[in-house]
Amino acid sequence: MAKIRILLADDHTLFRQGVRQLISSEPDMEVVGEASNGGDAVEKAAELRPDVVLMDIGMPGLSSFEATRQIKKNRPDTKVLILTMYDDEDYLVEGMEVGANGYVLKDSPSNQLTGAIRDVCRGGSYLSPRMLSQLVDDFRTRIKSANRLPRFATLTTREREVLKLLAEGNSVKEIACDLNLSVKTVEAHKFNLMRKLDIHNKAQLVQYAIQKKIIKIPNLA
Repeated sequence: MAKIRILLADDHTLFRQGVRQLISSEPDMEVVGEASNGGDAVEKAAELRPDVVLMDIGMPGLSSFEATRQIKKNRPDTKVLILTMYDDEDYLVEGMEVGANGYVLKDSPSNQLTGAIRDVCRGGSYLSPRMLSQLVDDFRTRIKSANRLPRFATLTTREREVLKLLAEGNSVKEIACDLNLSVKTVEAHKFNLMRKLDIHNKAQLVQYAIQKKIIKIPNLA
């Protein structure tokens, strides 16, 4: 019986080594390659033709979501299983939109990861139980709530801070330094607030911040 051929895409070497060791202990699986960024993942997927790609979120260079989209476009039979630390519904939705076959959290038990690999390889889909529970709870809350909160009210305090700093022209790296956060964390906050506010570019973000009086219109006089 042919083994499930797996490509690991993650920018943390130690994590890749740990997953490789886990997979090598499974009799029906093998790691055929590794990638440390999105662009490398696309190239390795085309070259090695794996059955499953384990795709991290937040790697440098080409975004993981764009890498997933390209992999699925180039070879639809390749399954992409997002393996991430982010239990975030927005990331889940984005992953599904670009064709991912499953979403697994990095703190999941090892048997959930191997089970997810087998499920998507057989043509199914997989969602981490915690994410599924979160979606169900969110759905129930929305049903019970007669009045939805304004979009701005759904932002966390940290997301509002990032919104203000972005609108003021600060880069993600500058914000990370200012708030003592990692670049990945700031990117996550930026992604979340833009999704919640349905904002798609910097100009819209600045306009929104001005409308909400988060920043003031510069005095050009």
